[in-house]
Amino acid sequence: MASSITFVIIGGGLAGAKAVEALRDSGFDGQLSLFAEETHLPYERPPLSKEYLAGKKSLTDFTVQNSDWYRDHGVDLRLGSRVSAVNAGEHTVALPDGTTMRYDKLLLAMGSASRRPSIPGSDADAVYYLRTYDDAVSLDSVLTEGSSLAVVGAGWIGLEVAAAARQRGVDVTVVETAKQPLVAALGETVGEVFARLHRDHGVDLRLEAQVEDITTTGGKATGLKMRDGSAVPADAVLVAVGAQPNVELAEQAGLAMGDGGVLVDASLRTSDPDIYAVGDIAAAEHPLFGCRIRTEHWANALKQPAIAAAGMLGNPGEYAELPYFFTDQYDLGMEYVGHAPGFERVVFRGDVAGREFVAFWLDGDHRVLAGMNVNIWDVLDNVKALIRSRNSVDPDRLADAEVPLAELLG
Repeated sequence: MASSITFVIIGGGLAGAKAVEALRDSGFDGQLSLFAEETHLPYERPPLSKEYLAGKKSLTDFTVQNSDWYRDHGVDLRLGSRVSAVNAGEHTVALPDGTTMRYDKLLLAMGSASRRPSIPGSDADAVYYLRTYDDAVSLDSVLTEGSSLAVVGAGWIGLEVAAAARQRGVDVTVVETAKQPLVAALGETVGEVFARLHRDHGVDLRLEAQVEDITTTGGKATGLKMRDGSAVPADAVLVAVGAQPNVELAEQAGLAMGDGGVLVDASLRTSDPDIYAVGDIAAAEHPLFGCRIRTEHWANALKQPAIAAAGMLGNPGEYAELPYFFTDQYDLGMEYVGHAPGFERVVFRGDVAGREFVAFWLDGDHRVLAGMNVNIWDVLDNVKALIRSRNSVDPDRLADAEVPLAELLG
């Protein structure tokens, strides 16, 4: 690869950091520039709502590489630098100082931002969102023993923060519009497991509840006013109602959009042959499921960049990893793998009440679409194999913990 070639990566999170690693590891010796809006070195985001708030990790523990690595590998790392535009026709990006930089290949890895609903009072003091390290620092400062926190949204971030807060002696109320937590991700049946988990740990969980506004006094949040007329007093409010992919640059560049993100093929190439996209923004064709999948999970940010880097270097591959995510809440640790938007039923194996079980999402042909292991740590490979096999399984045998999962592979 000629050293006069320039690759540009936009996005300073895990995906951007892994992209420059993959390019250098693959022998690319050209100009390599990484633009990051935050002033911190690229870092992983899952610890923000998990180990950081639990006091188990600091920023350096989940920073991908130190500054010496970028210098030693000849990476032009520009922190606190926002690219304002992409001109795909001219192969240039517009920089904050008004200049432009030409690229031969461009990788978009901008991630997501916290979704901000139009709730009155949502911009008041003591209202928090959690997406960046600075957000986590601010939230950490108010989770003190004896204080109270109202969480709007019972998704992954909301529940993980609720767990961390309860373990720090904070009184927590979580309000959610759906019938159960995590309905969009897991469905109502498995969502109920998480509802019981949080109630068992003292969370006031209010389901099918609508927030009217965030109440304030002197510009500072004091809690929630609910549509049923009830009130939730709180010293702080966390709004955790999902993420919004940062696709503005892709839209402005004229790239094909859909499925909530940037349309890419299995090699993670966009509609422009010189532009690739990874992570939260990428709606990627999946060779196993035969559809496009866009997920906002750590695993994509970790693993997709290597495939994109290969494509940028002229060696396109396929990103065929199964969607994967994990969580740790109180005494519950779990891993979820697969993709099951159209599942027909859920089959449980193990002790659901004791929170040691595996759940399987099946389609109408009894094929395993996804699986989740809860506090059981030796089954993930078999769950993946069941999903990849596309074989129909006997639900009764699947539920029987005495039947080894390997026997169901056929």
